[in-house]
Amino acid sequence: MLLFPLFAIVSLGILFVSGWPVLYFQTRVGKGGRPFRLVKFRTMNNGAEHSGQLTVGGRDPRITPVGYILRKYKLDELPQLWHVLSGTMSLVGPRPEVQRYVDHYTEVQRKVLSVRPGITDEASIAYANENELLSSATDPEKFYREVILPDKIRLNMFYINDPSVINYFKIIGKTFFKIIKT
Repeated sequence: MLLFPLFAIVSLGILFVSGWPVLYFQTRVGKGGRPFRLVKFRTMNNGAEHSGQLTVGGRDPRITPVGYILRKYKLDELPQLWHVLSGTMSLVGPRPEVQRYVDHYTEVQRKVLSVRPGITDEASIAYANENELLSSATDPEKFYREVILPDKIRLNMFYINDPSVINYFKIIGKTFFKIIKT
């Protein structure tokens, strides 16, 4: 209930700038390899995912003006709090991926599927500039699959192997300060 005013303001901003729908749903892979429908505030033009799922560059033309602000301050992730309340996700844990990337996981990398996915993690902090990295790659899709994704999984293993309360709040704090600095 405390976040209702913020949800309302964000929803109205999306609605006025780019119309319906306000929310975006995408199937992601969660704990145990089970798919679920992740919800976010919509930040791209309708149908933009048909021209690629990776966002490349700081100013991908598919991102709406409101979407740019929502992404910059991670406000597009707020609807995922419903997943936290329902037990599908945690505040901290590996970000859930789409099936086509999970299909490339090695047996060792599949360990990230042994825990609930999260809204934030060490990889999200380390790769806050992921869009810029992808924009400088010759083949962004290949670069993501072969370089960024394995490193994100490597970073997530630190938390998976030591899921202490201290690490949990440390990641939340680092995320907060990373957002504030942007």
